[in-house]
Amino acid sequence: MARRKGLHFYQKEKKINSSLLKDIFEMMIGTFVVVFLAVALTYFVGMRTSVIGDSMEPALNNGQEILINRFLYKLSSPKRGDVVVFLPNGNQNTHYYVKRIIALPGETIQIINGKVYIDGELLEEDERYDKIIDPGIAGNEITLAGNEYFVLGDNRNSSEDSRSGNIGPIEKNTIIGKAWFHLKDKEGEIGFVE
Repeated sequence: MARRKGLHFYQKEKKINSSLLKDIFEMMIGTFVVVFLAVALTYFVGMRTSVIGDSMEPALNNGQEILINRFLYKLSSPKRGDVVVFLPNGNQNTHYYVKRIIALPGETIQIINGKVYIDGELLEEDERYDKIIDPGIAGNEITLAGNEYFVLGDNRNSSEDSRSGNIGPIEKNTIIGKAWFHLKDKEGEIGFVE
């Protein structure tokens, strides 16, 4: 038998490492589960909208995107200080309003000399809020019903809120949810709505 002269190349059989395949498969399944949960949570629990106007500055800016927790108020009631998203008077043909809850059901609210009074007591607030120039309908005492909330914008003198006769106190069933996370602000930061 004659031997061939020259170089001989053999092809090694490539073996696929089963532990490598297992790791790749687990990573793919894990990624799928995380993406599925994120989409499900956003769709069923959360919602995304934009802030319209400067009424919530400095906390939220015009055009800023926020995520809304639609599920929270099915388990609990809104609290004073919560930033909520609602449709005024349940009107489906308007944009979402974003405001801060100031007074709770059953409380009496009045704005006197630019300050907010709840049940006759001055509401202690952060100094970032301006003195209110126009008390609107809250110049007179307003007693909230068992399902009503009184909301104000953080930028008090540039906000259409519960002081306006066309909005007034908002009912719980018109609240879409709590604004809980904001996307990029003017400084490019993201974070929880405070």
